[in-house]
Amino acid sequence: MKKTILTVDDASTMRKVVALALNGAGHDVIEADDGVTALGVLQTRHVDLIITDVNMPRMDGIEFTRQARLLPKFQKTPILLLTTESDPTIKARGRTAGATGWLVKPFQHDQLLAVVAKVLPV
Repeated sequence: MKKTILTVDDASTMRKVVALALNGAGHDVIEADDGVTALGVLQTRHVDLIITDVNMPRMDGIEFTRQARLLPKFQKTPILLLTTESDPTIKARGRTAGATGWLVKPFQHDQLLAVVAKVLPV
């Protein structure tokens, strides 16, 4: 079933890689280059899933997750953190902020799609 997914990453190449995998699986993808821009997207668009980097300028992914969870229509939307970070402390901060799951870069397309399928509501 086609879903709308917001990808948030300051690296345009990473956004394109994620979008390629998700578009190939039949999803619509909206891109944002940081948490501030992504919050603006959430004010005007419905999304079924958010995939965000952790380390970004202006607003990092953990703060973006925290802010997204304050918006009533995104309190239960799955949010995946996609990052090179593997520090358990940062993972714990992500969970506390409201992240649903965590993917470590680099990743395989099938790994990304498996996690997306697991967290997306049917």
